Amino acid sequence: MAAVDQLGYQPNFSAKALAASKTGTVGAIIPTMDNAIFARGLQAFQEELGEHGYTMLVASSSYHPALEAQQIRNLVARGVDALMLIGTDRGDDIYNYLETRSIPIVTAWSFQDGATIPCIGFDNRDAMAQLTRRVLSLGHRHLGIISAPRAHNDRARERVEGALEAVGQAGIARDTVPILEVNYSIANGARAFAALMREPTPPTAILCGNDVLAVGALGKARQMGLSVPKDVSITGFDDIELAEVSYPPLTTVHVPHRQMGRAAAQILMKLVSGEELSGNAALKTRIIERGTLAGPTDLQA
Repeated sequence: MAAVDQLGYQPNFSAKALAASKTGTVGAIIPTMDNAIFARGLQAFQEELGEHGYTMLVASSSYHPALEAQQIRNLVARGVDALMLIGTDRGDDIYNYLETRSIPIVTAWSFQDGATIPCIGFDNRDAMAQLTRRVLSLGHRHLGIISAPRAHNDRARERVEGALEAVGQAGIARDTVPILEVNYSIANGARAFAALMREPTPPTAILCGNDVLAVGALGKARQMGLSVPKDVSITGFDDIELAEVSYPPLTTVHVPHRQMGRAAAQILMKLVSGEELSGNAALKTRIIERGTLAGPTDLQA
């Protein structure tokens, strides 16, 4: 060991991986690093992998399916032992590619009952439907939705569908709810909010597809001289730290990010070791009511 310290010796990773037929690395491809949506889950994912002696390699697809497909191939070429992917919305060719190379995968942040591919997540549709029902229970009848682009994004698509499902069940025509699709950013949330408030009948409550968009909407409301929730209610989704420090603090859907990330790593470690999985289980979300949701005023109603 004295000689190791003196010479600064490091084991040859490539030789070790070749001998063991494993590299001790797991890939994770997330849609974005621009904000904290995936930060808590990814941190827990890495911590759990570390407890098993594994290292994480992470890449961002910027919500582009072609880029994600290329990153999957790049990580496989680098010898990752397994992959975590976000959502299920990708072509069969990718899943077939991974299957033929015997690369274990788990999908996270969404849940499909009876899915053949291991997944750990939650029911995005049901979570947004529950939040929408809460908004409607307060007396709101004029809603607006700010969503991420729904193409190639099953989480965004399911959240919008959940909101519209609740609206329809309340006897409100689904096509009366304006939906604006923008990329996730505070600035885009602000622009979308301003556009919705220019509708012939402005919404009294705006449902945002995540907290980043909602915080942008909150900031724009202040700029326009609107009081939240007196003049308009705003809700988010995810319950990232930004939701707690916004003003007012944001009503949102709490997602168990850390539990999801840790469970995703545990699933992959079982798959890498050849264990059989008994099935998938959905994680629970819950509504966190803070200061941005209240019933509409008499004038709004």
